[in-house]
Amino acid sequence: MTLATAMASGWHTPVPDDHPAAALLCAEAVRQRCLAVTSDVIHGRSPFFEWNAAALPETALYVADTIRLDYPDLDVPYHSRWRHFEAGGVDRWRALAGHVLASDPLEAARIAVDLVIPSVLLDAGAGPDWRYRDPASDRILTRSEGLGVASLGLFANGTLSANADQPLRSDATALAALSAEKLAHAFQVDVDNPLVGLTGRAGLIRRLGEVIGATPAVFGSPARLGNLIDYLAAHADDGRIRADVVLATLLKALGPVWPGRITLQGVPLGDCWPHPALEDGLLPFHKLTQWLTYSLLEPLELAGLEVTGLDRLTGLPEYRNGGLLLDFGVIRPRAPDFWTTRWRVDATAIVEWRALTVIALDQLAERVRAELDIDAASFPLARVLQGGTWSAGRRIAAQRREGGAPPINIVSDGTVF
Repeated sequence: MTLATAMASGWHTPVPDDHPAAALLCAEAVRQRCLAVTSDVIHGRSPFFEWNAAALPETALYVADTIRLDYPDLDVPYHSRWRHFEAGGVDRWRALAGHVLASDPLEAARIAVDLVIPSVLLDAGAGPDWRYRDPASDRILTRSEGLGVASLGLFANGTLSANADQPLRSDATALAALSAEKLAHAFQVDVDNPLVGLTGRAGLIRRLGEVIGATPAVFGSPARLGNLIDYLAAHADDGRIRADVVLATLLKALGPVWPGRITLQGVPLGDCWPHPALEDGLLPFHKLTQWLTYSLLEPLELAGLEVTGLDRLTGLPEYRNGGLLLDFGVIRPRAPDFWTTRWRVDATAIVEWRALTVIALDQLAERVRAELDIDAASFPLARVLQGGTWSAGRRIAAQRREGGAPPINIVSDGTVF
């Protein structure tokens, strides 16, 4: 497809329904292909891992106990970036946009999207040494909470807006101009406070600006991230939209953002990696984009839309959820040096571990609901992840290792973990 044809379509990289990449840009492909890899492991065909189903009950009990500890009334919110904005019990979102929330909920929803998309893309692991001092509370925050609050500060200062009179926006031109130096300043990075993957993060945001600028069908012209609300509203059915439709939209619209990844007939596949257990060797996860989909639930509800079919999405294969499974021995490495190796994200062992994590999270969700005596309709996977597996992964890590480091050592470029 020529550049002129792509531009005429309104999409940076159009993905027709009959394109072979379309079948990989969905949650169903993640679950089905991860299941195929897991089946290989269960049947002893993996050189990397053993599957230990006997550890699932103990793990589920620990997750259920974690939920009861943090949410005794079982009123668990969605697993999303919004929880990090609330670090320390501070309602930073209302402080930022309360006046718009009261007067124009639809515009507030657009602002929420303007905030949350860059924040999610900046959410890869910070590393053990980075700290952020929150000016509002004077608290020191680390890891995901620190990254979330720092990204909110970046947004609130108008750095991502092209209009000085409207600072609470994320416009294509401003995103495309974000330098590593600006990001370092906003995130308080210096020689004594290093942030893993700083350059990669800034590059990702610049690329985001370039891609949405070339996708007016979704983000309008001039392009603004918040216009995604209007696109999804237009594609809703009587005010209802399926979660997998939201995800597919994001995968097709934002897929070209991810650098140096696998492409299929000209279409970038994003968080998709080679694995020999699959006939075509392609194993998608779409972790950050699914995390973004979960994080859009509240803005979409603010806009008056109902998101259905949440359990069509999968669990997130990252080091807290996956670390929980390693720490409890649901996933057991065959080689002792697994624990000391510095792994690249594209290593077959890491790709396989992530696949096992997706399927184990489905199985854990069922067991956790049984422990809590609650059904899937009222406690979808998005709540199991927030109240349970992610928090439990962090909790067990803190109990077992100083500083709460995950059990696995992954070399991050700031765009996956």
